[in-house]
Amino acid sequence: MPALTQDRNTRRRDGNQVEPPVAAATRIFGGAIVCINAGGYAVPGATATTLKAIGVSEQRADNSGGIAGAIRVRCRKGPHRFANSAAADAIALSDVGSDCYIVDDQTVAKTNGTNTRSVAGKVFDVDADGVWVDFR
Repeated sequence: MPALTQDRNTRRRDGNQVEPPVAAATRIFGGAIVCINAGGYAVPGATATTLKAIGVSEQRADNSGGIAGAIRVRCRKGPHRFANSAAADAIALSDVGSDCYIVDDQTVAKTNGTNTRSVAGKVFDVDADGVWVDFR
């Protein structure tokens, strides 16, 4: 393309909010960890090695009766608090800055579960109510 010769309305996105299409036969609850599957569609967080966490759903997205991409889910990036795993997989304050891993759509763990879990994000903080995960 040639260089501009007049003003241009350049669209922008702040990068903190995304709206991926939802996989077929899938329901994502508000507040859930949202991932992109191998097909490029949004699914709730789960124990799997092929998921890419992208953020947290801002509302419920029910595509349980639809085809892939029939609806989209609005997701927010940045730090959000989730349930901490238990026992040896519990995340501690000393893990701040480390990767944490998806157990399900509301729980994260310290380890990859012997290579069975995908990365959720970075541990941002840990408090009595759970683990703050930074989705970037």
